[in-house]
Amino acid sequence: MFGYVRADTPHLYIKDDVLYRAMYCGVCKGIAQVCGNAARMGLSYDITFLSVILHNIKGEDVKIEKQHCLTHCIRSRQMAEVDELTRRLGALNTLLAYYKFTDDIEDGDGGRGKRLFFKKGYKRAKAKYPEIERLVRENLAEQSKIERANTESVDRAADATANILAEFSDYALGEKATQYTHKLFYTLGKWIYLIDALDDYDKDRKKGAYNPFYYEYNAPCKAELLKGKRGEEVNFIFRSLFFDVRENLAQITFAFNRDLSDNILLRGLPKTTKEVMEKTDCKGCKKSKKENNTK
Repeated sequence: MFGYVRADTPHLYIKDDVLYRAMYCGVCKGIAQVCGNAARMGLSYDITFLSVILHNIKGEDVKIEKQHCLTHCIRSRQMAEVDELTRRLGALNTLLAYYKFTDDIEDGDGGRGKRLFFKKGYKRAKAKYPEIERLVRENLAEQSKIERANTESVDRAADATANILAEFSDYALGEKATQYTHKLFYTLGKWIYLIDALDDYDKDRKKGAYNPFYYEYNAPCKAELLKGKRGEEVNFIFRSLFFDVRENLAQITFAFNRDLSDNILLRGLPKTTKEVMEKTDCKGCKKSKKENNTK
């Protein structure tokens, strides 16, 4: 995953901050159990959030207690106990990291050295959870096909990544899966792909790499993409995603307190989107902005 799914910290209750950190440690330990210690390097807050919300929807309580680990060997900290759902998320995290670096290698962006850290973990995850490996591999293969065809549709480009989360949620939730959970995770996956594409717009333009926003809107840089009619359309895309998140979230029954999930989905996603839209890697735009600030 890309690490964009984050909490809106200033509006996060202390109890939820403690829970979030404990779940982060729990997923890290889950990765180690399934895929080995080296695979821990790929841990992201995206997967931590999946652990938080999937445990809640599924109604599986998590025991949290102070423990030590490889990273926190001197001072103990609150950590969530590893269960089967956490191990499945650890496998998902490792498989996504492995295939990401595989894609980087195929695109000529290096990554061979980094992929070595996940090779053993990938084999272990594939052997223990072949269904998770299949859904990741097949959807990423479709993603690669879409990108190599220089697909002009932003919606079509995000479909494969969205399907990974939607299909994994069905697999992880089992009988607790509904049309609303499927749609929620599909929308979240779509947002992750599109916010990453928007964030990398200037970098992709410079490298000549595929970016769905460029093929649909053909703007010279991200700052220009977000101006005028094009900017209105891009903003509408993200506002539509936020609407879908709210509508499906409202239909889902949670077993426990939902404050943390609501904070991340209803406040964190819009906040991160705003931050990405305001950031630019275009040197010309940075220079112009600096000149305007000095006037």
